[in-house]
Amino acid sequence: MAAKKDPAKLAPLVALSRALATSDLRAALPLALEILAEAFGALSGAILLADEAGGGARIEAAWGLSSRALERARYQPGEGITGRVLKGGKAVVVPKVSQEPLYLDRTGLLREQLRRKGELSFFCVPLFVDGRVAGALSLAAPYLADRDYDGETRILQIAAAMVGMALKVARLVAADRQRLAEENRQLREELRERYELRNLIGNSHAMQRVYEQVAQAAPANTTVLIRGESGTGKELIAHAIHYSSPRAGRPFVKVSCGALPEGLIESELFGYEPGAFTDARKQKLGRFELADGGTLFLDEIGELSPATQVKLLRVLQEREFERLGGVHPVKVDVRLLAATHRDLEAATLAGTFREDLYYRLNVFEVFVPPLRERSTDILLLADHFVEKFAIRHRKEVRRLSTSAIDMLMAYHWPGNVRELENCIERAILVCEGGVIHGHHLPPSLQTAEVSGTLPAQDLEAAVTAFERDLIQDALKSARGNRARAARLLQTTERILNYKVRKYGLEPDRFRTAPEPRNPTKK
Repeated sequence: MAAKKDPAKLAPLVALSRALATSDLRAALPLALEILAEAFGALSGAILLADEAGGGARIEAAWGLSSRALERARYQPGEGITGRVLKGGKAVVVPKVSQEPLYLDRTGLLREQLRRKGELSFFCVPLFVDGRVAGALSLAAPYLADRDYDGETRILQIAAAMVGMALKVARLVAADRQRLAEENRQLREELRERYELRNLIGNSHAMQRVYEQVAQAAPANTTVLIRGESGTGKELIAHAIHYSSPRAGRPFVKVSCGALPEGLIESELFGYEPGAFTDARKQKLGRFELADGGTLFLDEIGELSPATQVKLLRVLQEREFERLGGVHPVKVDVRLLAATHRDLEAATLAGTFREDLYYRLNVFEVFVPPLRERSTDILLLADHFVEKFAIRHRKEVRRLSTSAIDMLMAYHWPGNVRELENCIERAILVCEGGVIHGHHLPPSLQTAEVSGTLPAQDLEAAVTAFERDLIQDALKSARGNRARAARLLQTTERILNYKVRKYGLEPDRFRTAPEPRNPTKK
């Protein structure tokens, strides 16, 4: 700093703090050097950062230096004045660098200054991050006989501390961003694995047809209409289409049209501008904008009002819309998936659903069959839900008993897969052993009036049927071994044999094939 200036003046430090108070540190460092250079009357300045591997230091930001000079300015630990600062962590000030052999003049600034018949002074102070030397801050200024080198060095050390703190914050922010990016990547990968087509459960012919349709629709950008009764898994099909498509890495946004009031559905879909209505104080992006580049899933689209249907039709035709209260069109690149349990053909005839919108939506149709039409999948789904909810609720439940399986297979499942899932979760909660029996299932499956699964019978017949199921289940677990089955039931083999004869059970049919004999064993 020139003799006419006061080194203790805090104005440069205040300006420096403002410059460093930004999330873009790359842009802030050159501005910080410019502020210090003006305060010190310097010809050039540089901020160097040390390599974490200890391989020297590189210039991160510079002021007053040419690009060629920057290419030459790289220092190893202990090399030159800058290298000594990086290695020792102490400030070095050279009033006359022409008399200092350690000054390497990599930038050529000294030669230029001597050519002009002027001497050069050099300041270099370390940058600390978490108590370790992370770099150096240097300034080269014209030599002045009355310069307060000690005072200016202290000012520069304070500035270096502020830059070091900004570096620390920037590194923490970068680490957080990297961690969040990795978490988002892992989350996207988990979502993709969870909703892959191979994770859908069902081997029936009806589901095989669904898998074929999903595989055909996924690679394209075609609008898909997913139809089926409530609870059949239409949302899972939508997920499978999205995560099997080229848009899998982009957002998947879903909207339940039936769950939102008519007055809110438009603002949710298209967003709004400030002042569009009484409580609209700031701009809100709609679901279409949030799904830009990805997929928008409209569940229960048959519930949309006629006014919203008109706006949706325009988006499908023009690929643009206007926010509520807005005047400028917003263009989006969104793939639309829609689902409904309603009969849209009947709705178009009744005038409650626009015919032109129906044809726009029904480009490619996927029909998800009800559970009663895919009875061969019931046991697969039930076993999956048993494993899922046993883990979630930390219960040692392993399987379903024969009586429970019979009841599941006989029920007509008006609530489809969702009802089966809720049914198994309830059974897991009330089950105290490792096997779900018929009495663990909900009353709707056990009551003849509701499900038609059990005939009317008196108490003795019900107890007899339950006892027979228990013995048959124990024989199955014991592979037909009566002694072992008796131990499982905590009774005697004599009583078990009596019950087996009474109920006409055949333990031999539960036996496994005998193991082959080891020829080397005598």
